[in-house]
Amino acid sequence: MQRAAHTALYDWSHIVGPAMIRQCLKCRAPLLQSSRAYSVIPPPRDSGEKEMLDRILRVDHAGEYGANRIYAGQMAVLGRSRSGPLIQEMWDQEKKHLEKFNEIMAENRVRPTALLPLWNIAGFLLGASTALLGKEGAMACTVAVEESISEHYNSQIRALMEVDPERYTELLKVIKEFRDDEMEHHDTGLEHDAEQLPGYWLLKNAIQLGCKAAIYVSQRV
Repeated sequence: MQRAAHTALYDWSHIVGPAMIRQCLKCRAPLLQSSRAYSVIPPPRDSGEKEMLDRILRVDHAGEYGANRIYAGQMAVLGRSRSGPLIQEMWDQEKKHLEKFNEIMAENRVRPTALLPLWNIAGFLLGASTALLGKEGAMACTVAVEESISEHYNSQIRALMEVDPERYTELLKVIKEFRDDEMEHHDTGLEHDAEQLPGYWLLKNAIQLGCKAAIYVSQRV
C-alpha cells in the first residue's frame, strides 16, 4: 500500500510538473490568509451589534482625523523649528492610524461622521493656535488630546473584552496598537516641557472638555 501511494504521488508530480508545484506552494500562504471572510470587523449578528460597531468605527475615525488636522496646524506654525521633526514623526503615525480606519470603514461600508468638515477646521485651528504659544503650547495640546484619545480607546477595549474578546480579536489588536501610540505621544509631550506652559492645567482641561464633546457627538451624527 505504501508503494502504491508513493507511485501515485510520483505519477501526480510528473503530470502536474515541478513548475506548477512551486507556484502552488507560493500561493499557499495568501490563500490561507484570505480564507477568513473579514479582516478586522466580524459580520454583525444583528442590528444592535452593527450599530455598536458602526459607532466605534465612526468615532475612532473622527478622532484620528481630528488628530491629523491638529498636527497639520502645529506643523504649519512650527514645521521649520527645532520641534518640527518631532511633531512630524508623531503626525506620520497618526496618518497611518487614519489610513487604517479609512480602509476598515470602506470595507464595512460605514459612513464617517457628518461633522468631518467641522473637525477639519477646528482641529487645524487648535493645532495652529496652541503652536503659536511655542513648543510648550504644542506639547500641552498633544498631551491633552492624546490622553483623551487613549482613555477613549481604553473604554472601548474594556467594552469589547466584556462582550466577546475572541470575536473581536482583530479589532482589539488595532485599538490596542493605536492606544499605545497615543500614549507614547502623550509621554513625548510631557518629556518636551508641556507642563512648563503658563496656564497648562487650564488649557489642558479646556481641550479635554472639547474632546469629550467631540467624541459624544461623532458617535451619533
